[in-house]
Formats: sequence, C-alpha cells, structure tokens
Amino acid sequence: MNDILPPESVRWEWFEHKVRELMHRYGYLNVRTPIVEPTPLFVRGLGEVTDIVEKEMYSFVDSMNGDPLTLRPEATAGVVRAASEHSMLYDGGKRLFYIGPMFRHEKPQRGRYRQFHQVGVEALGFGGPDVDAEVILMARALWRDLGLAEVRLELNSLGQSDERRAHRDALVAHLQAHEDLLDADARRRLHSNPLRILDSKNPALQPLIEAAPRLMDFLGEASLKHFDAVRAVLDAVGQPYRINPRLVRGMDYYNLTVFEWVSDKLGAQGTLCGGGRYDGLIEMIGGKPAPAVGWGMGIERVIDLLKQERIEAPVRAWDAYVVIPDAAALPQATATAEALRTLGLSVLLHAAGKDGPGSMKSQFRRADASGARHALIFGADELARGELSIKPLREAGGAQRSLALADLGSWAQELRNA
Repeated sequence: MNDILPPESVRWEWFEHKVRELMHRYGYLNVRTPIVEPTPLFVRGLGEVTDIVEKEMYSFVDSMNGDPLTLRPEATAGVVRAASEHSMLYDGGKRLFYIGPMFRHEKPQRGRYRQFHQVGVEALGFGGPDVDAEVILMARALWRDLGLAEVRLELNSLGQSDERRAHRDALVAHLQAHEDLLDADARRRLHSNPLRILDSKNPALQPLIEAAPRLMDFLGEASLKHFDAVRAVLDAVGQPYRINPRLVRGMDYYNLTVFEWVSDKLGAQGTLCGGGRYDGLIEMIGGKPAPAVGWGMGIERVIDLLKQERIEAPVRAWDAYVVIPDAAALPQATATAEALRTLGLSVLLHAAGKDGPGSMKSQFRRADASGARHALIFGADELARGELSIKPLREAGGAQRSLALADLGSWAQELRNA
C-alpha cells in the first residue's frame, strides 16, 4: 500500500476530474458503497474458486457479532447489492459510476498494490448490445480526453451458461488428454474452474491452450447475434478491435460480451480496463433478475501510462501570494485574502513564524517559488492610503502598481483573468 502525495496527487485529481466530466456527458450518476461488505457477497458474486476469493481477499470476523466481513476486492458486487437492496431498478435501468479504493492481498508489482483504486461504470437493467457498445466507447472517450493514443481493444463473447457448459465439457476432455503437461495450478482448476486455465500466463501451457476448443464455436444463434450487434456499433464508429477467444476475465459472473483495453507499455500486466456483461449477478446475490454490463479501470495503471507518455496534468497557478511586511498588516491582509477567495480567486497567505512574518526578501522568494502569478503587498504606507501594491511575478518587466482596497470587486476580476 502506498501514499499519494503532492505534487503527484495533482495528477490524480486531474484524472478524476476528467472521469467525472466523462460520466456527466454520458449520463452516469455517482454511487458510493461501503468499503467493508459481508464476505458471502463476494463468494457468491465472484465465484468460490476464483483467485480473488481463494487467495486475495482481506477477510476477518467481526469481533462484536461474529459476522464474516471483507474489504472489498472489487466494486461491482457491492453496487449490485445496493441496487437490489434499495430497489433502484423499480422504475427502469440505472447508469452508475464509482471511484474508490479496493483491496487484494497479492504480490505487489508494477502499477498494482494491495490497496489500489478503481473507477468503474455499471449499467443496470439494460439488456441490449447497444449499452455494451456504449460502455466500451466510454472508455475510448476517456483515453482521448487524457491524450492516450496507444490503447487497444480486445473483445470476446462468453455466451450463455448452457453454451459455456458444453464448451467446458469439451475443454476438460482436451485438458485431461494432456494432463501430464499441466502445471499445479492448472491441475487444481481442471474440474473446479477450467475456463481460468485459458488465462494462464505460464509459457509452457500456451501451445496446449492454443489447441483447446474455442468457446466461440459453441455459441448459439442468440449469443452470436448479440455479439455481432456490438461489433456493428464499434465498426460504425470506426473503433478497431481484436477478437481474443482466450479472453475470459477473472470473475465467474460474466456472460456474453467481455472486453479489455490493453497497453503494451505496462509489461505483463497490461490491462488498463476490463469488463463485460453480467446478466445473472443481480439474481445471484438475491435480487430480482435484471441484465447488467460494466467495466472497472485500475487508476494506478492509467497514471503509470500517463507518466510513460509524459502527459502532465495541467497545474493551475495560484492567482496571488500575499506578502506581509509587518505583523500589524495581518488583519487587513487576511480580510482581503478572504474577500478574494469568496470571489473565486486562489490566494496563498504568507504564514508568519513565531517571530513575525520574516523579511520581504524571504517572502518574495517564497512567492516566486509558489508559482503564484501576482504578489499582493500590504505595506504600512499603502494601507494608510487605503491601498495595496500588486507585483506581477510571471511577467518579464512587469511594473508594480497600487490598487484601492475599496475597488477590490473590480480589480479582482482583472486579477483572475490576467
């Protein structure tokens, strides 16, 4: 787990601002769920034999009442629980988004921590392929907003449960015929969750995986029609994609469309955003059956890629730095700074030490280092005339001049637009 400190936090705030603007454009509303949820929620929702449930969850027993609890390893199950618990779909589908920390006890690696952060969208109550395409294109729009160009889309369909069962039987038969080639993890999954073997990163297993039966060959007419409709929208807007028949995602709740946005610049863990359709999850955790589709995006990985691409967050300079030649000027300086802030300006007030505000030279040095565009100087002579002095700090040869305190409303606007 790690701290996010200034100035790095500026990049995070910029990213989150871009996300919120994007969600507003698409009509998605913010939802906030607890960080701690009942452990059975994730066991039911994610699948008992997934890596997350088996190895990675931070789970504990409530010492007060004995309830099994877990720090959320992902947000979809909690959002679905909240939608069901509060009957959010009684009047139609809901488009939702979240931003927040998740927790998984896994080996730390590049862009992946045990406390990590995700932004995600969940479109609940919509069954059509148009919304599948919508959420995919939302991620594309975010890459464009951030200035990230080299992110590619991979696409697959997992079909429906009966189609996956037929494929599963064929896959198990194929793997059993070559069981001597399986590693320990694959042998463990052979009968509990064989589909996850297809996602193995073990190089020795890749020839066996490539020769395995493909789920796409087991899809029926309805599943193929849904997939083709998603592809038709992507084709219509000119979005390239690669059909990846081995793309299965890490949770058991997915069906039909699944997808990942991937970068080649992040090493083995190159997935920036992944998701798909999960029509059975709401019923699985006890709600009324309803379709759903969404994605989750790892913020740390996106931030890592922004750094690699040398994409910097724009830093808004402070409008003014208040210089206080004498402690007697502090009340008037503070009152003026407060008035300017009320009008929407950003103002840094020089913080005096126990022995006073310090020399003018040291204050101007701090004003310049702060990045502020102007210094406001509250000298005794100026205050006696009902004025202050303003000195441009980013304008070569900018002349110092006086401003009337009584006219603050008029020159404040000038200060903000300068």
